[in-house]
Amino acid sequence: METKYHDIAVIYGSDSSEWEVSCRSGEFVSSRIDGMLYNVYEIFARFGRWQLVAYRMINSMRVILPEPERPCIDKTDFSVTVAGRTVRFDFAYLMQHGTPGENGLMQGYLEMLSVPFSSCSAFVSAITFDKFSCKSYLKDVDFVKCADDVFMRRGDDVQEFCGRAAEKLGFPMFVKPTDGGSSFGVTKVKKAGELEEAVRLAFSEGNTILAERFIPGRELTCAVYSNGRENVALPVIEIVTDHEFFDYDAKYNGFSSEICPAEISRELTMQIQDTSKKIYERLGCSGVVRVDYILAEDGLYFLEVNTIPGMTSASLVPKMVRTAGMDMTAFLTEIIENS
Repeated sequence: METKYHDIAVIYGSDSSEWEVSCRSGEFVSSRIDGMLYNVYEIFARFGRWQLVAYRMINSMRVILPEPERPCIDKTDFSVTVAGRTVRFDFAYLMQHGTPGENGLMQGYLEMLSVPFSSCSAFVSAITFDKFSCKSYLKDVDFVKCADDVFMRRGDDVQEFCGRAAEKLGFPMFVKPTDGGSSFGVTKVKKAGELEEAVRLAFSEGNTILAERFIPGRELTCAVYSNGRENVALPVIEIVTDHEFFDYDAKYNGFSSEICPAEISRELTMQIQDTSKKIYERLGCSGVVRVDYILAEDGLYFLEVNTIPGMTSASLVPKMVRTAGMDMTAFLTEIIENS
């Protein structure tokens, strides 16, 4: 197979609370990229320090570099010198959950250097990373609903926010940072006395927060990607957990069941897949993107978009890929070649 790219940099780690999950995702992706087609370089990037931690040349074994011998990435041209030669990466596979990989900063850097990458553009990443901004793009569409919410910026009056949220949304409600992921800083608030602590926790993750009406229903998720000819929706997953919501423990420590494909009608499956493609197109997404929903009695509610979804062996997107009957390595090649 003739490929557009040769030297793939997989960037993982991040400046956010999600950095450890990001490493697991990045290591999984690195291990599944086709070793007969590409040289794969693993870059750990956190708080401005980018180091090459491992690499795998075409048809060769993975080489892990001892910590004192890990070369730093030259950010002036996105290159590295290793084993006596300088490599300038010609493609970046971004696996940084949270800042700076999902909020557009890394994408902006790569765009300025004209280096192709696997995720949405800097502009789209910035919009979708902020839950309030993202919902603003979807509030007027006729194909999905959005829960009522109340927005607050750090420095605003907490008492006024709590009173307004209680009056508009009622209880229970969710209080969450507008950015970030993996449910860090999210609280399901059941009574007024819990609101201020929920606000404090949400602000520990960022400078803007959202109180959102609780929508009872089934939690469903669907991923979309481009195969170069059309946008394709993967099988729908239903998430079932005994926890109050799909929190960090439920996501990563086995306290949930992920039913793939979801046990829903063919018509509803097609509706969710079609809605996911419409959201992908309306926001201008690229790469593989996962869209989360609540299916309530009165319809389908949008929760959020994940432009760099988890990619560990136990993550949702790899499960969708397997259920679709696709090989993970071939799937990643499609993402790389069509980004």
